[in-house]
Amino acid sequence: LVQLVESGGGSVQAGGSLRLSCAASGDTLSNLVVAWFRQAPGIAREGVAVIYSGGTETYYVDSVKGRFTISLDNAQNTAYLQMNNLQLEDTAMYYCATGDAGLRRLHEDSFNYWGQGTQVTVSS
Repeated sequence: LVQLVESGGGSVQAGGSLRLSCAASGDTLSNLVVAWFRQAPGIAREGVAVIYSGGTETYYVDSVKGRFTISLDNAQNTAYLQMNNLQLEDTAMYYCATGDAGLRRLHEDSFNYWGQGTQVTVSS
């Protein structure tokens, strides 16, 4: 059983930055696939960034590429999502999730454990 606790959300003006954290217990994140998803009201949950087991390979959806960075701190067993140049359309609840090593598909059905979410609100 993996427990995930997100933090770091908040309100920021467009162009600003936030760093989300996902503290894990119950398993070692570097042995798993870790992803960040987001969900805005009325919109399906979408995966925005993933780091594959081993921590050397990452993938981003086009809408966040070049602005968001996913990383792991193995000593803290914590995943991060650094979000720069935030835009209004980034407003959403953000969730971290883990899946089994070897997972490749960035879809919510493929991930086993989820945090409770942290809200990110971007204003003009």
